[in-house]
Amino acid sequence: MTAEAQGATPIAVKVGNYRWIIVGLLFTAMVINYVDRQMLGLLKPTLEKEMGWSETTYADIVFWFQAAYAVSYLAFGRIVDRVGARIGFAAAFVIWTIGHLSCAAARSATGFIFARMILGIGEGGGFPAGIKAVTEWFPKKERAFATGLFNAGTNIGAIVTPIVVPVITLTMGWQAAFIITGVVSLVWLPVWLWVYKRPREQPKLSAAELAYIEQDPPDPVAHVPWTRLIRTKETWAYALGKFLIDPIWWMYLFWLPDFLAKRYDLDLKTFGPPLVAIYLLSDVGSVGGGWLSSRFMKNGMSINAARKTTMLICALCVVPIAFAMYADSVWLAVGIIGLATAAHQGFSANLYTLPSDVFPRAAVGSVIGIGGMVGAIGGMAMSKYAGWVLEQIGSYTPIFVVAASAYLLALLVVHILSPRMELAKVH
Repeated sequence: MTAEAQGATPIAVKVGNYRWIIVGLLFTAMVINYVDRQMLGLLKPTLEKEMGWSETTYADIVFWFQAAYAVSYLAFGRIVDRVGARIGFAAAFVIWTIGHLSCAAARSATGFIFARMILGIGEGGGFPAGIKAVTEWFPKKERAFATGLFNAGTNIGAIVTPIVVPVITLTMGWQAAFIITGVVSLVWLPVWLWVYKRPREQPKLSAAELAYIEQDPPDPVAHVPWTRLIRTKETWAYALGKFLIDPIWWMYLFWLPDFLAKRYDLDLKTFGPPLVAIYLLSDVGSVGGGWLSSRFMKNGMSINAARKTTMLICALCVVPIAFAMYADSVWLAVGIIGLATAAHQGFSANLYTLPSDVFPRAAVGSVIGIGGMVGAIGGMAMSKYAGWVLEQIGSYTPIFVVAASAYLLALLVVHILSPRMELAKVH
């Protein structure tokens, strides 16, 4: 007679935690990714003085990075669907590290454009591969939280940069900053290749954890062509959402040090504490946004209600940034901007799960790629807009007003195109 038949309480099976090691590797990669990405923004005042760049010149360098990133994001979305997260992420990492190291050899704006385009090509593969890995290793109910955790690495990278880079730059020069951070990051690659395998190919994974990972119903299709995806409204729910919010995050990365310099007279020696505080708050938002929607689902909400309620809360938290330029003290500005960056990360963690919520696994990388490309195009437009506003008007207020409204508009677009977050009809 079974334990259940005898009225005994069934013994809970310990699921295991190997999948969180994968999140740890993705988190570390995002730390490296954002150190490499943010360094140009941090060094903007230094490089402007040394090389005589105008606001438009700097905007052009950012523009071409984002152009390369956009094309690469789309291409890598398809690549990781074909070769998997393990090889796709490794290839992206190698390319972006080459681009990062190449910045040390740049001696002009043209040289930086070339190096940053290589960086953009590599970094364009990071998130498609990361989301693909989460899709392979987590059931739907944990994906927003797992995505929020590894996405928190972007904020840690943004924290590490203003702590480490000024020290290297002030003692050895900005070229050494690119070389040292690039060489140290190479330690990650062999660890990734050694540890990462698909769940069914990983011998260290317990049978119970494998069953937990594979608890969702099997995907109905094994291949979805791009022509079908671009005709699916759920693809555009994700892509247009990215188009509206990604440029705001790009703006923080590439112009926030400049805002602090112009508004509060900070420099390479004093950027550190405000930037660290802002990105620590961002980390709270990244993890909290993923956790909150998962908590809503555990309390009985549908995926649709849980994701969108969390996104609405985040969107409302961004609105005060419209007034950041009028903050009298740097720390009041840090509080306003930090709330907005935290809200961005919480919103983004939930938007990133939309493809894995409504598309079969075989299409997730491609949808992420399409959305990333469209988001980077939005970033290109923002870089031109920011350069024009700062050169012609000289104030960040018009830029912050755009940021304040972008998330509510993005949520509206997502809701119109995917009102119930039902499975996309791709077959």
